[in-house]
Amino acid sequence: MTDSTSAIRVHNLYRYFGQLKAVNGISFEIPHGSVCGFVGANGAGKTTTMRILASLDYPTMGLAEVCGINVVHHPEEVRRLIGWMPDHFGNYEHMTVLEYLDFYARAFGYSGKERRMRVQEVMEFTDLIPLAERFSNKLSKGMTQRLCLGRALLHDPQVLIMDEPAAGLDPKARVELKHLIRVLADEGKTIFISSHILSELGEMCDSLLFVNAGRIVHHGDADSLKHGTDITGGLLYDVQIVGDPGRVSEWCMVNPHVEFMESRKLGGRIRIEAGDPEKAADVLARMIRDGLKVVEFHREQRNLEDAFIDMLGRLDRGEDAQPPAMPQQEAEPAFTPPAGTN
Repeated sequence: MTDSTSAIRVHNLYRYFGQLKAVNGISFEIPHGSVCGFVGANGAGKTTTMRILASLDYPTMGLAEVCGINVVHHPEEVRRLIGWMPDHFGNYEHMTVLEYLDFYARAFGYSGKERRMRVQEVMEFTDLIPLAERFSNKLSKGMTQRLCLGRALLHDPQVLIMDEPAAGLDPKARVELKHLIRVLADEGKTIFISSHILSELGEMCDSLLFVNAGRIVHHGDADSLKHGTDITGGLLYDVQIVGDPGRVSEWCMVNPHVEFMESRKLGGRIRIEAGDPEKAADVLARMIRDGLKVVEFHREQRNLEDAFIDMLGRLDRGEDAQPPAMPQQEAEPAFTPPAGTN
């Protein structure tokens, strides 16, 4: 039975390449109309999972669905529902941007006035009209990514699967890409996007899915990660004082349960060992009692890179990650691809 409330559903998914377990029994669901960031180190299984969802690879075992449709059993139906934006894609010499998109519009079955209107709509959305007569293989990285996005949007897919779309982009191009993704999400499209730029994923995504060594280690919103404790339960605070800012460092050196992390213009960044409010209040009271004129004392948010490293640290210490609960269902049997495929 499929779940119509999920745009993407993966259950007990495995993909082995010989002895290499690229995807090792992962399960997750992404609801319609949401943006989910897919995070992991190189080789963690992100691209393999995305290729399976895009019907470009076969799972060794398990279930993968897009809008309730099994990607292995009905790949043609899935391809009509998704827009696939790989990390690298081919283009053609001596073919302009307009000719490139027109070619793919024809491949998607558009013809005549409808095709011309659809290409025009996509070029307007991705700001490619000024580049219409430029050769598609002579574009900057940012322009090339907009062209790839335009190609993925031509058939108006319900789900976009984007593998490292921001890689190599300059700051302006990344801002433009973030804006386009949020506009698409506001239009009701589901977006599954991988990236190494975690801070930007946190800004544009409704949820984050962390994967390591082919396994899910976290699935939740960015705020819960930013406000969480570090690997040993500590929290970071910014302290500003009147007078010599070096006194914050000196005070931390002779006081227990607090660690000086880095200097700031008016004080410093400190780490308090326990994450409970009472411990923080005790540290602040001791600072004031010892003569530090504290004018600012507030908890800092962790960046997502720190949160991800903390999770990997927990795994190294033997603490199992807790993926989200999934409906109980037996795994799909191993799938044998047609002869001649890998």
